[in-house]
Amino acid sequence: MALVSRIQSLSAFSSSSTHFRKPHSSSSFNPISSLRFNSTSSNSSSSSSSSSSPFTEKASIERYQRDHWLYKNQHSESDQPLPTPCCSLPSDFDSLRENDIALQLPELRNLLQVLREKRQTEGDRGGCGPGNVFLVGTGPGDPELLTMKAYRVIQSADLLLYDRLVSNDVLDLVGSGARLLYVGKTAGYHSRTQEEIHELLLSFAEAGANVVRLKGGDPLVFGRGGEEMDFLRQQGIEVNVIPGITAASGIAANLGIPLTHRGVANSVRFLTGHSRKGGTDPLFVAENAADPDSTLVVYMGLSTLPSLAQKLVHHGLSPNTPAVAVERGTTPQQRMDLSYTDRNSDRVFAELKDVADEIVSAELVSPTLIIIGKVVALSPLWPYASKEVSCLVEAL
Repeated sequence: MALVSRIQSLSAFSSSSTHFRKPHSSSSFNPISSLRFNSTSSNSSSSSSSSSSPFTEKASIERYQRDHWLYKNQHSESDQPLPTPCCSLPSDFDSLRENDIALQLPELRNLLQVLREKRQTEGDRGGCGPGNVFLVGTGPGDPELLTMKAYRVIQSADLLLYDRLVSNDVLDLVGSGARLLYVGKTAGYHSRTQEEIHELLLSFAEAGANVVRLKGGDPLVFGRGGEEMDFLRQQGIEVNVIPGITAASGIAANLGIPLTHRGVANSVRFLTGHSRKGGTDPLFVAENAADPDSTLVVYMGLSTLPSLAQKLVHHGLSPNTPAVAVERGTTPQQRMDLSYTDRNSDRVFAELKDVADEIVSAELVSPTLIIIGKVVALSPLWPYASKEVSCLVEAL
């Protein structure tokens, strides 16, 4: 039975899973007061990174402002408005997560009941049936890259479950009557497990809701959309997928990099930089990717890039292969690691042998996309364009 469907009472629900204990009485576990606000530390790297991010970072108070409906009872009891300065989360992520979810349960239960009553009323008129689930790709961050269909679905949703990499500008397009629920994940902090996300989608779909699952980029490219689609279809729920512009396409276009180019790159390969257990080695076998005639695009690869670069060179890829790393691509906060150019700018392209060190020097953070291949030298931003690109063109 779906997770939220089991909410017959808070006590019954909290006893069904160790992840949903009743909130601690201590104020240190209040999802609002758990945040340490510091309006005077905006010059620090962590504070500026969080406050300037176009996405919902784990330390972002915007998440709680956006999802304030879930904490309605808490707000009324404290009768205090949500603070607005930048903030950081305490180190006890597991306790915060469990108590945060427990505090959300009353309003989740209320919303589920409202939707069930609405469905029953429509059923009396011959309109009863499960709701629809839409897996919507929101692109790399720029709201103008949304498809018209995605915009229409976002506007008409009852409930939207959104990930960390759905930009704030996209979330501003959500209809005024919709409810938002953050289910984002980042290293060391998952606000919801994947299984919990599955059950939330199922529960509200069964109640007749129009549910939208918002994902950055394309939902079926390293977005676990396939898992959610498979789970729901096995439960008899119709799933509609609305593609989005994946980060590789959006960011490459923004930089003027053709992912394929006649005579330079005859294929493109998307790679995940994640390791299975949080280690430093990427999942895939590097020798299969060390093709000089292919473009490599690495998602989520900051922590594993040093190992990946070494393995690519070891398996035959030239250490001088052009590369570029882009943080928060296509958003106003985009930063590019472009080596060998003016250090006063935020643009630094790098050759493969140097790109990992240059990323560290530039202090790029997630989300950062990495493109490796000869096509990078075709970008108008490549510092050796006058010489290397001419050689590439002459070779065609």
